[in-house]
Amino acid sequence: MALSVRWLSASAVLLSVALLAPRHASAQSAPLYPNYPSETPAVFQPPTYGMDYERRVVMIPMRDGVKLHTVILVPKGAKHEGILLTRTPYSADVLTANTPSVHLGTSLYGYDNATETIVEGGYIRVVQDIRGKYGSEGDYVMNRPFHGPLNPTPVDESTDTYDTIDWLIKHVPETNGKVGVLGISYDGFLSLTPLVHPHPALKVVVPMNPMVDGWRGDDWFHNGAFRQQNMPYIYEQTATRGNEAHWLSSNFDDYDMYMRAGSAGELGKQRNMDQIGFWKKVTEHPAYDSFWSDQAMDRILAERPLPVPTMLVSSLWDQEDIYGAMAVYKALKARPENDGKLFLVIGPWHHGQEIEEASSLGAIKFHSDTGLYFREQILAPFLAHYLKDDAPAMNVSPVTAFVTGEDKWERLKTWPSGCQDGCTPKATPLYLETRSELAFTPPANGNGFDEYVSDPAKPVPFRTRPNQPVGYTPNLSWVRWLVDDQREFSGRPDVLSYTTEPLTAPLKISGEPIANLIASTTGTDADWVVKLIDVYPDEVAGQPELGGYQLPVAMDIFRGRYRESLSSPQAITPNTPLLYKFALPTANHVFLPGHRIMVQVQSSWFPLYDRNPQTFVPNIFFARPGDYQKATERIYHAPGEASFIDLPVVTAEP
Repeated sequence: MALSVRWLSASAVLLSVALLAPRHASAQSAPLYPNYPSETPAVFQPPTYGMDYERRVVMIPMRDGVKLHTVILVPKGAKHEGILLTRTPYSADVLTANTPSVHLGTSLYGYDNATETIVEGGYIRVVQDIRGKYGSEGDYVMNRPFHGPLNPTPVDESTDTYDTIDWLIKHVPETNGKVGVLGISYDGFLSLTPLVHPHPALKVVVPMNPMVDGWRGDDWFHNGAFRQQNMPYIYEQTATRGNEAHWLSSNFDDYDMYMRAGSAGELGKQRNMDQIGFWKKVTEHPAYDSFWSDQAMDRILAERPLPVPTMLVSSLWDQEDIYGAMAVYKALKARPENDGKLFLVIGPWHHGQEIEEASSLGAIKFHSDTGLYFREQILAPFLAHYLKDDAPAMNVSPVTAFVTGEDKWERLKTWPSGCQDGCTPKATPLYLETRSELAFTPPANGNGFDEYVSDPAKPVPFRTRPNQPVGYTPNLSWVRWLVDDQREFSGRPDVLSYTTEPLTAPLKISGEPIANLIASTTGTDADWVVKLIDVYPDEVAGQPELGGYQLPVAMDIFRGRYRESLSSPQAITPNTPLLYKFALPTANHVFLPGHRIMVQVQSSWFPLYDRNPQTFVPNIFFARPGDYQKATERIYHAPGEASFIDLPVVTAEP
């Protein structure tokens, strides 16, 4: 057998030599196999029959030579029309080809496309991949900072928007030379950037639910607590140009996956996230240092007057970017020269629900399609006024706000304001009392405090388990977690609940409730979660499922190490009552007669937020298993040490 194998090997070598030997010239040109022509054309021309729009795909050059993939949708017969531009990291091709169709309306994917507003308005729709994503050239940087200390290059999102607009008005003959920029979330952030270096053709911007400050209260942190369930987003968004790399889950219940990893840093290590530049920046900057504050859009925009009319859109139950729109509004409102250019819409929505059907959110019904109202009565006339040649009249108030509880729209002059005439809400303390009570009078006596044991081995879930991943697929309920019934948590021994008696008259709040906790811990670090809740009557006529429902009105978290400084964390002195003061998200709500007001306090909100080890470590991302320790937390309600929530209460209109 060995000899025969050796002979076969030698024969194979001789055959190879023969095949490689030079042949006659005519033999070299003859194909080894017959040529079978491809059935795929070298360039396929898509059909245009019956189409009510023309689709143009171009690469627009930027000032540094990088070209950006751009899709232009021009309605058939368009002349002298305004352009609606959205710049996105989420694929311009996908957002403009939802259902391949001859009709423009069915081609526009829901995300970022207020479809009927675009189609019925006759606008030229433009969607562009930002640099480094999908079809565009260049390098991707998450929320690319403006030129300056964090970005030494001469280009940023404002210059890219400027160059894009400049190209569009010169190369799209159907336009009237007027451009509006709008977008939601990341695209909302991109809608804010042209306000820094505006092109003369820019006439209006509509940032909806924008990412503004990733540390203070948008995507990455809330008051220092890391939103670790966004790790899959960071992974998929930044690992590849076209989001081809997908996060590998290991558990049906996210609670188990994050718990078994221990720290967020360890989970990132397990998923090879150290390759990702943005992840390394996040873990290197756990405090509110210049990396975060220098790129906060509210701070940047506060330095200059508004160049064009701007409509900020905020959602009362925005599960992703609840901080941004209101922060920008406050910053811009502080400049008197912005009056007449600054508009605000506050709706009863989840993140981006304003461009969807929005007659309800979870179990809560609003008795009308609030999203349709926004698009027809506010957005459409606003855009038309600034982008149409004939500038049709506009009757949009400086502030349009939906009142939850009473389910009605208000037209206001400013925010916060509780009535049409501009009455100012009054900060009204609602005190935590003994016997788990809430009252508008300060405590006169009592045992001084309530306490609970916070165990990092058994953190309080942020919603009823199983905890599903962040996502928008039909089988996931991420979009409605901020209206989840809180009864599941009010019965836990590590959650304190305080409740008023049933109200005998309506009580309206408009603005930010402010938590003022006097608290102590036996540890050297702690998280404080405060929830303001509307407790429904025991039975609700017509909606029995709402009997006793505990509806969150405003909730947030604060990491105790930042009590004295957001940029310089410090260990907490154990067993010492200290004040922890922080704002809850904006509310515009009426607690109706028969309802009760509840406040819940706890020290974990897992797995949405990473666990605090409750022992001070330099960087919680890299806390070790032994760092996680139980701690006894006390909430004080004694005279001189009274915890309370400052409610922005609106008195009855005159």
